[in-house]
Amino acid sequence: YILGFIGQNGAGKSTTIKCLTGVNPYDEGEVTVFGKDFRTHSLEILQDVGFSSGAMDCYPNEKVEKIGRTYGIFFKNYDNEKFLRLCKTFHIDPSKKVRELSQGMKVKLGIALALSHDAKLIILDEPTSGLDPVAREELLDLLQKIMEQGNRSILFSTHITSDLDKCADYILFINDGKQILFDTKDNIIDGHALVRGKKEVLDSLKDRLIGHKVTPIGFTGLIKREDLTDYDDVETSTPTLEDIMVYYVKEEIVL
Repeated sequence: YILGFIGQNGAGKSTTIKCLTGVNPYDEGEVTVFGKDFRTHSLEILQDVGFSSGAMDCYPNEKVEKIGRTYGIFFKNYDNEKFLRLCKTFHIDPSKKVRELSQGMKVKLGIALALSHDAKLIILDEPTSGLDPVAREELLDLLQKIMEQGNRSILFSTHITSDLDKCADYILFINDGKQILFDTKDNIIDGHALVRGKKEVLDSLKDRLIGHKVTPIGFTGLIKREDLTDYDDVETSTPTLEDIMVYYVKEEIVL
């Protein structure tokens, strides 16, 4: 499945991922991947983890094809032919040096490397950052094709929640390092509603609203569907993931 990992910048997403991949040591708690403790089995675990974090800026003077071969030294299941196929899919010229690639191409290079060694868990930290709409769509289509092959999962960390509307199965939402929501994407969206009404209705609803925005002509708020009643004089609609994230983080917005 694809787990969408969301939260505003500074919420703790990248720190969590760095702990999962061994980049950041952690003082308390534990990290378990594939049922194994990361502290004692990190080398074994990382063989089955593909990781990409934004643009690939390492070794700017090396050619893409050499980057692939060097990367492959560290992974027993690395497939150079698969890496080159991914480069072709992403329109990356393997004969070019890394510094000759655009920012978007560097992002795609990092993703191609992460997908090149048959990892069971693929961790993507802001993978669509710097990509144009066409490249983003290509990446999302590729991730869905990968999931159709089975036997692997993707942790997709992003603040561009519209990407997850298209591909995520589950959502983990954190704020200030704490879990706010974890469920299937459909359950999270179906379990909330956007409400709109006149200002005079706000007082009767305010205690039930997760967050709300006040405008000169009325208000818009987020509420759990179970907290709505037939007597509430409001219009309702289905929220997006972005709506849900914004109203949980910003409890009151006055315009």
